[in-house]
Amino acid sequence: MLAEEAKKEITSLSEQINYHNQKYYQESVSEISDYDFDQLLVRLIQLETEFPALKLPDSPSQRVGGTITKNFETVTHQYPMLSLSNTYSAEDLRDFDTRVSKGLEGQAYEYICELKFDGVAISLTYEQGQLVRAVTRGDGTKGDDVTANAKTIRSIPLRLIGQGYPERFEVRGEVYMPISAFEEINKQKIADGEEPLANPRNTASGTLKMQDSSIVASRKLDCYLYSLMTDRHVVATHFDAVESLSDWGFNVSPTYQKCQNIEEVLAYIDKWGEKRKELPVDTDGIVIKVNSLKQQNDLGFTAKSPRWAIAYKYKAESAMTRLKEVVYQVGRTGSVTPVAELEPVQLAGTTVKRASLHNANEIERLGVRIGDQVYVEKGGEIIPKITGVDLTMRPLDSTAFHYITACPECKTPLVRYEGEANHYCPNIDGCAPQIKGRIEHFIHRKAMDIDSMGEQTIKTLYEKGLLTNISDLYDLKYEDLIDLEGFQDLSVRNLLKGIAESKQAPFEQVLFGMGIRFVGKTVAEKLAVHFKSMDALMVADFEALIEVPEIGDRIAESLILYFSKEENQVLIEKLKAAGLNFQIDESKYQTSSDVLAGKSFVISGVFEKYGRDELKSIIKDHGGKVVSSISAKLDYLLAGDKMGPAKLEKAEKLNINIISETQFEEMIN
Repeated sequence: MLAEEAKKEITSLSEQINYHNQKYYQESVSEISDYDFDQLLVRLIQLETEFPALKLPDSPSQRVGGTITKNFETVTHQYPMLSLSNTYSAEDLRDFDTRVSKGLEGQAYEYICELKFDGVAISLTYEQGQLVRAVTRGDGTKGDDVTANAKTIRSIPLRLIGQGYPERFEVRGEVYMPISAFEEINKQKIADGEEPLANPRNTASGTLKMQDSSIVASRKLDCYLYSLMTDRHVVATHFDAVESLSDWGFNVSPTYQKCQNIEEVLAYIDKWGEKRKELPVDTDGIVIKVNSLKQQNDLGFTAKSPRWAIAYKYKAESAMTRLKEVVYQVGRTGSVTPVAELEPVQLAGTTVKRASLHNANEIERLGVRIGDQVYVEKGGEIIPKITGVDLTMRPLDSTAFHYITACPECKTPLVRYEGEANHYCPNIDGCAPQIKGRIEHFIHRKAMDIDSMGEQTIKTLYEKGLLTNISDLYDLKYEDLIDLEGFQDLSVRNLLKGIAESKQAPFEQVLFGMGIRFVGKTVAEKLAVHFKSMDALMVADFEALIEVPEIGDRIAESLILYFSKEENQVLIEKLKAAGLNFQIDESKYQTSSDVLAGKSFVISGVFEKYGRDELKSIIKDHGGKVVSSISAKLDYLLAGDKMGPAKLEKAEKLNINIISETQFEEMIN
């Protein structure tokens, strides 16, 4: 295909994809199937890969992510992102209305009400109708540049439609995680044996600051826009501004409403008190603004907030019930978590019987006792939490609460590590929940992937004395299992087959599956690639460990402690004897050349020919390594356009070799 033909097809594909995005996100209309839509995107990406010079900054392919951002540049807001005054009462709103009336000296005025979505504030800058920058609120004066991640949010237009928009302007809104997407993520996490995420708001915030934009794309964030910021006089009222944003292709929630007076505002608040629960996103209140932009300007600002706007906050759903008991759960790491057992109570449409108490510090802060009448809130959390105690209802015979000092399972005295709030049971090899938890972790899909074994099977085999640690899995025989209750010929054969097949798991998965404290999947992969074998890893000292990119003091100390224990050394020898992989498959890491062997690189800025992921792969393919931060040990800073001045200054100060894209190509060629 010629470049001219490719250009025409890229233009056509981009127009089709943008059209279907607009129909779906602004009009809730699906004219083609998800599969057909994805095929359009696949073809566009294919052409842009073949003809990189034809890829435009507002291409719909930006939606799939792939950019790696190690450090988010700090940006000063042109217009400060101020916070609003909050209230929970109608009386405060009437006082606000009185202040507005007094400030406007008898002028007629009206309000516009909008739902306050529980997400992350974002400021988007457009030039010539094209998205050029996305910045988080930060401290209100400065925020983080998250443009690469914001581009993956399909409801944020990369290029505007319609006409009449200013040459340059900002639009503000709220990035949020739809409740359905949040529940989908947690469902998968629970299935994978991982801790569920706390709530959609925190998840949206964490996702927006992820380094890998392809992961951000997979999280299905959404965004409502609600405020136009510009020096040019475009509209007369906030209502007109919101209508214009919708016309230009922004995703505007249709829940806003003009109100002629404060009584209509209160009616709006009442209407959405229950109705808001039908929305796809959590809301925590209402924002009330004077509609006229001129009147907003006349009213002005206090030091912290505008005088023309206020936020009404709905009270979190709460219920009162009696605390019957505190029970304790022991995890695979030995962490002990207190959980409140409650008299059943209805809260947000569900019956609540248990609530989180987090740790001993939280219990002490609340001052809670057995028998107390406690306040329980859901507030977007996965498990309800106790937020307070009604001391007027405390029983006369109440006694102070004492946190346990011994493990509830094995009675071993608990310990508390410096800098940590939780208590731990140190009896790693004799505490049943820890042993069973480690085996459950070992068979996990991302570790040894033994899907023919589940939690109940592990419990049964542990109680029968057939499983006391992960190495015992490889000693199980048909005759050990066939006579056990619930075990049939086919299930036994499938179980043994799954265990045998797990021996093919690569070294990095074995290392992750061993459950060493602070060694998650990504850390295990970095350690495996760096040290190549378990033998090399086991003898590595502190300095050698922290040389590995992104391995800090805490992980290094945990590894050294783990490998120093004789019982762990014996366990590893047993697993070796069973035939597990304790060194990497070198063929997976073969390189095209070794011209960059022993050289380390930091990549910063925007490049003409390559994306950051491509450069990262090329460096590794030629024997080099990519690190995230500049230090005296760094060999090269590969510098592109728009790189952060702080990085450049640090590299110059440390006399690091700073090379361009062209110089890098010369090195590898």
